[in-house]
Amino acid sequence: MKRIGMGLVGPGFIAQHHLDAVRRLGDVEIIGLAGSSLASAQRKAAEFKVPHAFATYQELVDDPRIDVVHNTTPSYLHVPVTLAALTAGKHVISDKPLAMTPTECALLRDAAAAAGVVNAVTFNYRGNPLVQEARVRIARGDLGDLVYIQGQYLQDWMTDENVYSWRMDPIKGGVSSALADIGSHWCDLAEHISGLRITSVLADINTVVATRYSSGASSEAFGRGTSDKRDPVTIHGEDLASVLLRFENGARGSLRVGQVLPGHKNDLQIELNGRKGSIRWEQERQNELWLGHHDRPNALLPKDPSLLTSEAAAYAHLPGGHQESWADAFRNVIADIYDSIRDRSARPATLCTFADAFRTSCVIDAMLRSAAAGSRWTDVNPQHHGAAS
Repeated sequence: MKRIGMGLVGPGFIAQHHLDAVRRLGDVEIIGLAGSSLASAQRKAAEFKVPHAFATYQELVDDPRIDVVHNTTPSYLHVPVTLAALTAGKHVISDKPLAMTPTECALLRDAAAAAGVVNAVTFNYRGNPLVQEARVRIARGDLGDLVYIQGQYLQDWMTDENVYSWRMDPIKGGVSSALADIGSHWCDLAEHISGLRITSVLADINTVVATRYSSGASSEAFGRGTSDKRDPVTIHGEDLASVLLRFENGARGSLRVGQVLPGHKNDLQIELNGRKGSIRWEQERQNELWLGHHDRPNALLPKDPSLLTSEAAAYAHLPGGHQESWADAFRNVIADIYDSIRDRSARPATLCTFADAFRTSCVIDAMLRSAAAGSRWTDVNPQHHGAAS
């Protein structure tokens, strides 16, 4: 079996999960990583047990041993790092969001198409077997016509005003905070599971913590603030949002997003209601799928390969009663991406291409435009940022 060489740029919070996932595949060789400096890369390489540290991302993408580049840098570096990898003819796996604006996403989408390489964004919740079960059941008509898609993505790690991350810096994280960071996950799931596109939105957004206190260093995601001397920073990106949605078949929807809500650790929920039935999946109870009925008792479907459709069972690797986790779903997404690298004709179920991620960026952009216009209905308009794909 030919081993596939991979390199990683940006060894932060999510990087270790990329490395763990590829190690579990068996035929991927981790060549090395690059960080903000050689010293930083060397520290992270030692911590993550990676054999080589590169001084720059350009050195990494130029290494002939590397076939695939994982881009897990902060958002403002996604464009230069990804373009460098595409120019070098490397397959690219990017953390989300693909880039900070739809226009930048369209640039990367078109560059990837021109390079003729596999391109993917790690919207990792697609990889949960019960997410795939929901998608398959809806596609075969079990719920009937969908009429309402609702849910939330709520966290509390930004509640403390002493937590300050690059995600809140508009230069490094973009103008959107919570919607781009976690709202994008929900929007991707909603379209992926339902098979429907969001066509228009009405958004109300707010910045609850308008002043944060920074030591000058970026807090890790889900980290705690400290009592060290810190300077005030004015925050403009939203940390709370409520959004009404319209889908292409006429279905309505609603979404709640927040990162300053005490007690909500990683509370992602999505419910899809049809004329025949309903389905709800909750990330914090990810080994169950709620099935709602109007003419018989509701049910909980456990993550048990013997009870799932064959398409979804392929993503469950343990018997019923053996719980699988966030990292397992992430591994499933990475495995599908590498399957498409091995077989270029393959289009696995969980694969989110740059074109798909461009569309999600357009949805978030429409939400921001809606809020800026005084919470008016606003169309999702991919053509405004680049030809729709």
